Amino acid sequence: MADKKVRVRFAPSPTGPLHIGGVRTALYNYLFTKKLGGDMILRIEDTDSQRYVPGAEAYIIEALTWLGIKFDEGVNFGGNYGPYRQSERKEIYKKYVDYLLSNDKAYIAFDTPAELDAKRTEIQNFQYDASTRGMMRNSLTLSKEETDKLITEGNQYVVRIKIEPNEDVIVNDLIRGEVKINSSILDDKVLYKSADNLPTYHLANIVDDHLMEVTHVIRGEEWLPSAPLHVLLYRAFGWEDTMPRFAHLPLLLKPDGNGKLSKRDGDRLGFPVFPLEWKDPKTGDISSGYRESGYLPEAVINFLSLLGWNPGTEQEIFSMDELIQAFSLDRCSKSGAKFDYEKGKWFNHKYLQMKSNEELAEMFQPILKEKGIEQPDSTVAQIIGLVKERVNFVKELWDQSSFFFVAPTSYDEKTIKKRWKEETPAQMLELVELLKPIEDFSPAHTEEVVKTWISEKGYNMGGIMNAFRLSIVGEPKGPHMYDIISILGKEETIRRIENAVNTIK
Repeated sequence: MADKKVRVRFAPSPTGPLHIGGVRTALYNYLFTKKLGGDMILRIEDTDSQRYVPGAEAYIIEALTWLGIKFDEGVNFGGNYGPYRQSERKEIYKKYVDYLLSNDKAYIAFDTPAELDAKRTEIQNFQYDASTRGMMRNSLTLSKEETDKLITEGNQYVVRIKIEPNEDVIVNDLIRGEVKINSSILDDKVLYKSADNLPTYHLANIVDDHLMEVTHVIRGEEWLPSAPLHVLLYRAFGWEDTMPRFAHLPLLLKPDGNGKLSKRDGDRLGFPVFPLEWKDPKTGDISSGYRESGYLPEAVINFLSLLGWNPGTEQEIFSMDELIQAFSLDRCSKSGAKFDYEKGKWFNHKYLQMKSNEELAEMFQPILKEKGIEQPDSTVAQIIGLVKERVNFVKELWDQSSFFFVAPTSYDEKTIKKRWKEETPAQMLELVELLKPIEDFSPAHTEEVVKTWISEKGYNMGGIMNAFRLSIVGEPKGPHMYDIISILGKEETIRRIENAVNTIK
């Protein structure tokens, strides 16, 4: 396999929205294969017809497209190994089920759910395996005639793998090293169900990986217990020489590190666990998404890349191309990664700062239009340049800049008590008269004029400037005062000061 082109697959199930842990798995597959010049496949594992959710497949594709994770082939992308939806590959799987049955590698079992429940009650920690299969209703305990008759009569059945006991099964994992499991602890997993003529995940996965010539299987740690079974299936088919290399990624943990990250954690602490907003088609419940919450896709990618992998340097900000060059599985952690959602905000802040004022103005304009405000991009860009350092998200620009677009109608009570003195109204009106004749309303010139006036009058600098800010902004916030009034212009500045003097008592 060393000479073969690297081929990886991301194979989600359309059972709901794509969890952020699944996004990270897709990302690591993408970084790994692109670094090695390989191909990435999108395969949809929809064999569990009971759990299929309408809209989930389209959601997955839209989410990964938004994030810039690109596929070379698969559902929606074409390719020579299709079809790429497992539900469309029934005939292919049936051939391999028949192969296992005819080679004594699997058997047919007719046990009903009620019979299995009864056996679990009778035998503590019951497991369907070499020690118990002899007491169950299957083709190993029934004659061929009885088996054929039950099938002919339409009895539902499953096909189970026949695992031989007391064999050491070795999984060579690229992250965890050698993992050795004794086959006696494995149960005879169901590979195929007659109820819907579909295989289970275990069989479909192996057959597809083999036929699609997948060279590496990079997936979450939760699939590690399945790896020995998959090794045994490759062995049963005689495909040991083409078996892909496995790599099981560490779990994404709750922010406190205590257990696996769940949607409940996001709801409780106020952060998304899905890339895009998701509306449950059954309940109508809406779950927040990173895109709708205002995260930039490149920030989400950068944030996720460092949850379970480290570059071995102090570098934190990576473009996708830089990640591709730096990524390697041997720098992936074996232990789980705490989901530090505050760090996610930090990444978004950093990526916002890297955008030009003009780009951010374009992103901010829809929010202004919603509020009925029309301003040219050039003015909006100028304003953003003064406040963007204070925000993590584009939507926060309004809170930091609203006073540029809408004059205050009320004034902060605490500031009034502390800063608006008996002499303040007269001083503010004096300031108005000072500003009126100024022709050059640039920040530097206006600052020089006002400071000179304050000095010559012997006024308190802090007292004047705090009252000035209160008049213009309505509260004690905002960038440099002279930058603010330069953008507002002389007439609006004067109007606001006069309004404050008439309003504040």
